[in-house]
Order: sequence, then C-alpha cells, then structure tokens
Amino acid sequence: MSPVPTAPARRRRFGWPQRVFSQVLLMQLAVATGVTALATGLFLAPLSDQLDDQAMRRALAIAQTTASPALADGLTATRPDAGGAVQREAERIRAATGAEYVVVMNTAGVRWSHTSPAEIGRLVSTDPSDALAGRAVMEIDNGTLGRSARGKVPLRDDEGRIVGAVSVGIEYDSVRARLLEAIPGLLAYAGGALAAGALAAYLISRRLQRRTHDLAFSDISALLAEREAMLHGIREGVVALDHGGRIRLLNDEAQRLLAVGTDAVGRPLEEATGTGRTTDVLAGRVTGEDLLTVRGSRVLVANRMPTDDGGAVVTLRDRTELERLGRELDSTRGLIDALRAQDHEHANRMHTLLGLLELEMHEDAMEYVTEVVGVHRATAEQVTEKVHDPLLAALLVGKATVAAERGVSLRMAPSSLLPDRLVDPRGLVTVVGNLVDNALDAAAGTSRAAVEVALWADGRTAHVRITDSGPGVPEDRRELVFAEGWSTKEPPAHGRRGLGLALVRRFAERQGGSVVAGEAAAGGAEFTVVLPEALAESGAAPRTAGAAHGPGSAGGAADVTGTGPAAEATGTGQAARTGRASDEPVPGAAREPAQEPAPAPAPPAPPAPRQAEHAPQAAQAPQAPRTRRER
Repeated sequence: MSPVPTAPARRRRFGWPQRVFSQVLLMQLAVATGVTALATGLFLAPLSDQLDDQAMRRALAIAQTTASPALADGLTATRPDAGGAVQREAERIRAATGAEYVVVMNTAGVRWSHTSPAEIGRLVSTDPSDALAGRAVMEIDNGTLGRSARGKVPLRDDEGRIVGAVSVGIEYDSVRARLLEAIPGLLAYAGGALAAGALAAYLISRRLQRRTHDLAFSDISALLAEREAMLHGIREGVVALDHGGRIRLLNDEAQRLLAVGTDAVGRPLEEATGTGRTTDVLAGRVTGEDLLTVRGSRVLVANRMPTDDGGAVVTLRDRTELERLGRELDSTRGLIDALRAQDHEHANRMHTLLGLLELEMHEDAMEYVTEVVGVHRATAEQVTEKVHDPLLAALLVGKATVAAERGVSLRMAPSSLLPDRLVDPRGLVTVVGNLVDNALDAAAGTSRAAVEVALWADGRTAHVRITDSGPGVPEDRRELVFAEGWSTKEPPAHGRRGLGLALVRRFAERQGGSVVAGEAAAGGAEFTVVLPEALAESGAAPRTAGAAHGPGSAGGAADVTGTGPAAEATGTGQAARTGRASDEPVPGAAREPAQEPAPAPAPPAPPAPRQAEHAPQAAQAPQAPRTRRER
C-alpha cells in the first residue's frame, strides 16, 4: 500500500494546491465570484434599458402636455420669434419639467421655439414626419444638443387639424448619471453576497477537510483503489449496512457465502437475504462475538461492528471446512480411544484363550472362539438384514459399537426395512448420524439406557424415527433445538456445538421433507424425519419385514450392541472398524448384493444358550468417549 503523504510533504508542492480543502475552497470562491459578477451584469443590463424607457416616456408625456390647442393657435397666429408667445410658453414648460429642450415646429419642420434662440426659424435636425403624420414617437437620437431621449407628438388646433409638432428631449447624460448612481449600491449588495458565499465556502471546505482527513484527491483515489483491491481480494465476506438496514457494500466473498448477487446492494437486508438466523445476525438482532449460523450448506461465523453513522460492518468467515475437519478429528479421536479400549479387551480374550489351551480345555476354547465370532457376525447381520445401503449400515454398526461402550442399548425397530435405492445416501448418513449421536448423549447415564432406530420406506419416501430413554425435549423447546448454535452441551475445544439438528433440518427442507421433535411413548425424546423422493424408482418388488432374518427380526426390537462381555468386546472392535471404513465390506453384508432388494441367506445363528447366558451383562459394557462421524 502506498504511503499517504503527510501535511508537510503536501505543503512543499507548488502550483495548484493538492489538498481537497484548498481545491474546493478555491473552486467555490471562483464560482461565488462568477455568480456575483453575472448577477450584477444581469441586473445592470435591464436597469439601463429601464432608465432609457423611463426617460423616453417622460419626454413623451411632457410633449403631450405641451401640445395644447392654445399653443396651436399661437403657432398659426405668429411667426418664428425668439421673444414670441410660443417661445415663452415652451421655455416655461422646459424650466418647470427639467427637460433639455422643448421644440415647437410647424408642418414644414421650422422651429418656433428652442433652447438656443439662434435655432428659431431653422429646420429641425431630425425627421418629424412620423409626428406630423399623427403618430407619437419615442426614441433616443442625436441632435443639435447631443444625444437625448426624445418624445414627439402632433400639434392639433381646436378642429383637430395637425398644424405642427412638439418635440421634447431629456438629456441622456442624466439617464447615465442615474445608472451610475445605482452601481455603488448594487456593488455593495454584490460584495455582501460574495462575502457570505466565501464564508459558506470556507465552512463547507473546513467540514470537507475534516471528513477527508486533509487528504489530496490523488490520495483519496489511491485509497479507494486499495480498498477495492483489499475488499475483493480477502477470503472473508464483508457486508456494510447503513442506518436503515440497507446493504451498502458486498464484496465477492460475501456474495458467494450469502448466495446473493450484486443487485443486493441498495436493497433492504430482509429483502436481499430473506428471513432466518443469518439475517438476524447481520441485522444485529442476535448479538455476540463469533456468532455461528448456517446459510444453505455452509457454516458461517459472523462478527458485527456498529459504525458511527448508525450502520454496521459484518464480517463472514466460511467455517464449513473447519467444521468438517473438527468432526473428522472427533471421529478419529473416538476411534483411537475405542481401539485403545478394544486392545485391552482383546488382550483379555487372548489371555482367556491361552489359559483354556494351557488347561487343555480344547472344547471350551472352541466354543469360546465360536461365540466371539458368532456374536460379531450376528451384530453386523442384524443391521444389514434391515438396512441394505452399505454406508448407512456401516454407520449403524459403528454406532452400535459406541453405544455398547457407553452402556447404551442400540436397537433396530422390528419394522425397519430400508432398501438399497437411496438417491443421496451420504445425506441420510448425516441425518441418522446426528440424531443417533444426540440420542446416545441423552440416554447415556440413565437407567435402562436405550436408543431405538427405525428406518423404513413408503414408495420413494424414506422415514427415520430415533427414540431414546433420556429426559426428552420440553414442549416449549421442540422448535428451538433446531436453531443454529443452540445446544445443552459444552462446546468442544476446537469450536462450537448446536449444528447437528440444524443441519438435519436444512437437509430435510432441501429434500422437501420435514423433521419434528416429540415425546416417545415410553418417555424420552423422539425425532421423526420424512424425506420424499429419497429413494430411486425400482421395478423389483420391495422386501417385506417378515422376510428378514437374524435375531430380532421376528420378535421385539433387535439389540445390535451385542450381549455378554466377550460378545460385547469382539463386536465392538470389529464394528468400530467396519463403521469407519466405508470402502471395506461390512461383515454379513457380503451375503447381500449392493443393488439387490431381495433377502440373502443368513448365516447360522450363534448358539442361543451362550447368548442368553451373557445377556444380563450387556449393561456393564465399558464406557468410552463418543465417536462422531463426519457429517
């Protein structure tokens, strides 16, 4: 960024000033001076014409007053004489009115009166034909006495016959003198107006100087260019709002994060971005630092800073990738903890097997190995018999491992049956994973902790119902739980909570479906998700619930967490590995083709007595940190 020149540096410049203050002041003074001069000229020009017109009208009025029938009788009865009656009357009128001259002439243009007696008896110097023709004449012309404003009228006798004419002149120098007398006052007014304009220009320039920090136009231009480059080059969204809530500025990143175009500038915030938490955060109705919000499929962090003019500047950061990495880190940590626990359990099993072999209890050792392997296979097959999508089945097997480690019974509802025709299996994995995680958190630590998962299809519509034995959701908070950032749990070290249910609702709404929170029949929370057109069309006949095989398919809900200490440990370790590696075949799922909705033969069930023998110990499964899947 180029340095802004300091005041001393600017003062060293010569010629035209560079500062905005100086340039604006000089330009305003020039404009004020020009306007004053123009106004003065525009006033003087008509004033001169008005004075000329007044002088001519005055001369005409004097001439009309002088041209009486008595004067006409004197004209016809006498000869031109410097001491005659006509001369005396004309001089009397001239002296009384202040006219320059009063000339009375006959029809031949011979003077009967004049200011200069020597001119009496001579022809007039200007053409009197218009007046002798009966017309009144006003003009400014040159005569024997110089330039004057003149008025000429015909002279009529008692019978109305024209016997001569009367010409009256007003000295033009007197008109010019009146004009010159008006100029000083006019200039005084103009000077006052100019002084007021200069003062206003100075005050405006001083205010502009403060607002522009006494910068030069080149500095402002450079700062503007640098600001534009910075705003449109940073990886954070910037939204500027005015005091009325209208968008004043949107950089490229903000347009991308908010999914709006350049036409949003100048529009009210609600009109440009719609309603929702994101708009509430931008408008300042939700306050705080690093506010979390979801816009479409993006997780945003917003910070709002008010400005002095009543507006605000909001910065937006895309946290979507960071949230994904955080969830992946959580899942990795959970898997590491689970593997650490399973390593300990596996060592116990190996010691048990070694002891049986050293005691030469070979049959018991074989039964022990068969039991461990059988329980694991049964756990996986209980899921894959009802959920045919490999990603979703792997997720549930992994969640069963986590549930067993936390002492929670994760069950599949007996009516569950979801064919392998999902249009967006990863989206459904996000929905089920979030809901199961929340259910495990709610049920953990309660008596008879249990979570039930129900998945079924109705045509192309997928239904998901997750119930738990936790405290449930109060009726007044069943909508609040879907708000971004709302959570009853402490945030993790890497970020915030309160996004899982918000993402579930966003996904459901994008699919044209719904998600509602309610109360389970046996107490606890129940979340129901309906996703229309979540399954692709298929010409094959759908499977029925009665065709399912494996434990729990014909009776109550199937417990997929495993039973007994040995079964629990073995199933947990393998299921954790199955749930994390979606590209590995799920045990038991290999017996059922990926795109085939028809049932496959089930493997032999493990010995029933052994399962029953260890069933009471299922609640004693060791606790391990929760494993979170990437969503």
